[in-house]
Amino acid sequence: MVQVFCKNTQETKRFPEGTSLAQMLTEFKCQGPYPIVSAKVNNVSQGLKFKVYQNKDIEFIDAREPSGMRVYCRSLYFLLYKAACDVLPGSKLYIEHPISHGYFCHIRKADDTEITPQDIALVEGRMKELVEKDLPFHRYDVQTERAIKEFKKAGFEDKVRLLETSGEAYTDYYTLGDTADYYYGKLVPSTGYLKVWGLIPYHDGVLLQVPSREDPSRIAAFVDQPKTFEMFKEALRWNIIMGLNTVGDVNEAFLSGRASELIQIAEALQEKKIVQIAEEIDRRYHSETPLQVVLITGPSSSGKTTFCKRLSIQLKACGLHPMSVSTDDYFVNRVETPKFPDGSYDFDNFETVDHALMESDIMKLIAGEEVSVPEFNFVTGLREYNGKKLKLGDGRILLVEGIHALNPGLTSQIPESAKFKIFINTLTGTLLDDHNSIPTSDNRLLRRIVRDYNAGAFTARESISNWQNVLNAEQKWIYPFQETADVMFNSAYLIEFAVLKNHAEPILRSVPQNCPEFAEAHRLLKFIHYFTPVPDKEIPATSLLREFIGG
Repeated sequence: MVQVFCKNTQETKRFPEGTSLAQMLTEFKCQGPYPIVSAKVNNVSQGLKFKVYQNKDIEFIDAREPSGMRVYCRSLYFLLYKAACDVLPGSKLYIEHPISHGYFCHIRKADDTEITPQDIALVEGRMKELVEKDLPFHRYDVQTERAIKEFKKAGFEDKVRLLETSGEAYTDYYTLGDTADYYYGKLVPSTGYLKVWGLIPYHDGVLLQVPSREDPSRIAAFVDQPKTFEMFKEALRWNIIMGLNTVGDVNEAFLSGRASELIQIAEALQEKKIVQIAEEIDRRYHSETPLQVVLITGPSSSGKTTFCKRLSIQLKACGLHPMSVSTDDYFVNRVETPKFPDGSYDFDNFETVDHALMESDIMKLIAGEEVSVPEFNFVTGLREYNGKKLKLGDGRILLVEGIHALNPGLTSQIPESAKFKIFINTLTGTLLDDHNSIPTSDNRLLRRIVRDYNAGAFTARESISNWQNVLNAEQKWIYPFQETADVMFNSAYLIEFAVLKNHAEPILRSVPQNCPEFAEAHRLLKFIHYFTPVPDKEIPATSLLREFIGG
């Protein structure tokens, strides 16, 4: 018998060895508003078919929890793939990236003709049939060599390349009926769990709609994001230029000695984009309605600081003289900072910035006045005036950087023609394989963990613990304004996971297993294990990546 403690009910029960989590769930009678889709066993995410042979702590979770949502979405990917195979024989599925509160996917038909609404309706109908049948997902743990042979037979070259470069002795894969597939995380027990989803035509593919994180009983509200979609298309074009699409492609390129070349191409592509942005700013500065303020924002760890420096250099090359201010320097004094219900400071709240004062100073600068601008002292928690003065004149342009820079409440009195808005984010274009996209926030989380740890600011455990608050704040205060940007800049670095791996692995291993943050540390370690490491000695000092790895 094994002894199991359930964190949900605070009960301890004894079970025969080999009892599954699904069977234990029945015994513990966990009551919740939404169906349980997975669990954490000793702070490691597991599927409900996981069998217990030793004493464990267990926490059952639904799709409101990030790891539960990942399990649900992975299972939807397989459901979509199986349905496409059944009704469009010989077709290929590419799950490319998150967009509009769902996932954009391409279905390439065997005859290479375009996917039609009728085709999509057939796939959707088959998905519904599979859910009604409540078919089980079966998991197999086999030698990697055997898995590679199976995937070669099925024509899964993307999975073959990934597994051949993974270095793993054993690999698990799943089947649904007579269809096999590979996923780097757990799935729900059967298709009957997948009752909330949608499939709609979107651009030249389909949008797989997923449950709302706040209320998994309904589909997340559709939000059209045409500019963000174009940024993902640009990332895809960059991958085509470099001849890379999946992690297996990247690993093979590194192993063949192309790391230095890929670093140079990645840097050149980013610099080319920054030059284009600088030239557009210069054009508009010299237009009949000249712009005077460049507003730059993006979520945490997107590379805003380095981007501003590199943009400033290119603006100088155009003959302009940029001057910078940060919304952080206009923070209200610490005692006036808004708080969460638990009494902790809400540093991402718009009211953390004295936006009335900042807008007033910007308007004075536009009017040609000299302005004393503050600097926030993060040690004392006070806004200070230390003699810094700014004045705009001929050829001078103001750069305003910060997470609230695009919030219309910050510059409501400034004419739109005088503003140029830039949104920066890490829009990861590379796929783990054709059916496993990389979460765009994983770039930023790994960057933040490495930077904060090296700076002595936070441990990996502390960075992970605060990450969900960061994401929640971004959804509230940053992302609602991204589609208002004049231009978007993708700061994702094609090879950055291979570089971050060397820095992140020892830091993530420092997270104790007996804390909740271990689950995310374990997931990230498993994820970056797929990448062939690349030393960072060839990363230029001016690279966006240097903001996080140092040097």
